Amino acid sequence: MYQTLISFHSLVRWLVLISLIWAIYTAYKGVFLKLKFSKQHNLIRHWTATIAHIQLMLGILLYSKSPIINYFWKNTSVATKSLDTTFFGIIHLILMLVAIVVITIGSALSKRKATDLEKFKTMLLWFSIALFIILIAIPWPFSPLANRPYFRSL
Repeated sequence: MYQTLISFHSLVRWLVLISLIWAIYTAYKGVFLKLKFSKQHNLIRHWTATIAHIQLMLGILLYSKSPIINYFWKNTSVATKSLDTTFFGIIHLILMLVAIVVITIGSALSKRKATDLEKFKTMLLWFSIALFIILIAIPWPFSPLANRPYFRSL
């Protein structure tokens, strides 16, 4: 089960990134081209937040099943000496939770704004901040904090 969760979490990461980039691009176009905030724009906003929440649920399941996390909490004083273990035990968790909160707030605020321009600006700002946080928190193959391959397979 653990390996399946890892693989699925790795795959859904790309959906989160693609949807966030698409939503940011859409919001950018909406702001600078002064577009009407259509039903399609609202769907992009909604599905971006939904995909992020699905990834959060996968991450929470993975966190509860992970041998790295289990080791981290049972041997905290030793485990915190390893950047890789500390990254997954605390840093990744906190940054991703913050990113999901930022996406959720941005989505909710954008939905409630009165004008189309305000909706696009709100989505652009909050989703961009979330993307920045997520890019820092992903264990990229080149990351000095913790590195993993671009895709984890079964």
